[in-house]
Amino acid sequence: MEKTKAGVYFAVSGAMAMWAMTFVWFKIVNEVYPPFTIVFLRLLISSLVMLGIAAFTKVLQKLKSEDVLYFLLLAFIYPTIYFIGEGIGLTRIESSLGAVIISLIPLFVPIGAYFWLNERVTTLNIIGIVVSFIGVLIVIFNPDFSLNADPTGILLMLLAVFSAVGYTLMVKKLTERYNSYSITTYQNIFGTLMFLPIFLIFEGGDFAGLQHTAKAILNLGYLAIFGSSLAFILFNYSIKTIGATRTEIFSNLIPVLTAIFAWFILGEELGPKKIIGISVVLAGLFLSQMKFR
Repeated sequence: MEKTKAGVYFAVSGAMAMWAMTFVWFKIVNEVYPPFTIVFLRLLISSLVMLGIAAFTKVLQKLKSEDVLYFLLLAFIYPTIYFIGEGIGLTRIESSLGAVIISLIPLFVPIGAYFWLNERVTTLNIIGIVVSFIGVLIVIFNPDFSLNADPTGILLMLLAVFSAVGYTLMVKKLTERYNSYSITTYQNIFGTLMFLPIFLIFEGGDFAGLQHTAKAILNLGYLAIFGSSLAFILFNYSIKTIGATRTEIFSNLIPVLTAIFAWFILGEELGPKKIIGISVVLAGLFLSQMKFR
């Protein structure tokens, strides 16, 4: 049992590390491709790769006709609405503020999980969630806590937050009938089909004239394989194993890991304030996973 839990925590932490890196990959790809193009291509590549793997294995379960509408709704919420909110929102506000807003997700998931999934949340779990969020604030905000932002960008990021909450709750239901690979594959296929008209209408006409570079294409592949495929497989597996609330709290690792990756890869400063914040986030994560005996 303990080995199983350790494996789940490793899986969900790996998913968060990949999603943290997507901020770096997105910035690199965005130098060549606009936001909707990035989302459409990463979903398309992910779908093709996962279908290719499924052709040589038996990992992909058959989609039941009664679940088609459910998967359509799932794909509409996430990735479609989520990426519209996040993709446009991040062009209007700083990525650091976007990370803070995204870290609100674990504060809303327990509410939905309690009423819709009947998941029990202890006082210690709630304390851990709050402590972890405080740690995120320490990592992200400047010492004077000054922040200027476009209200439209904030609203778009909040749209992404609530779509992610809805996605997490819906996936928990689907894990009762499908494995994580199947859920991820079908959500990406339907998401690709939904994003196709958005891509064609807003950015498709300019695609041929873009200056395609090997660097952008390589990082687009990272977004597809790791950000839209493997990370979701690990995340959905974790939801099935330890529940929606205890899985979603790990999303507070994303801005923390982003700060670490930015320091390691981009040479950004990682001072005492960020180190303290990271410690607080990890303490909150520990509390959120504990149970009263």
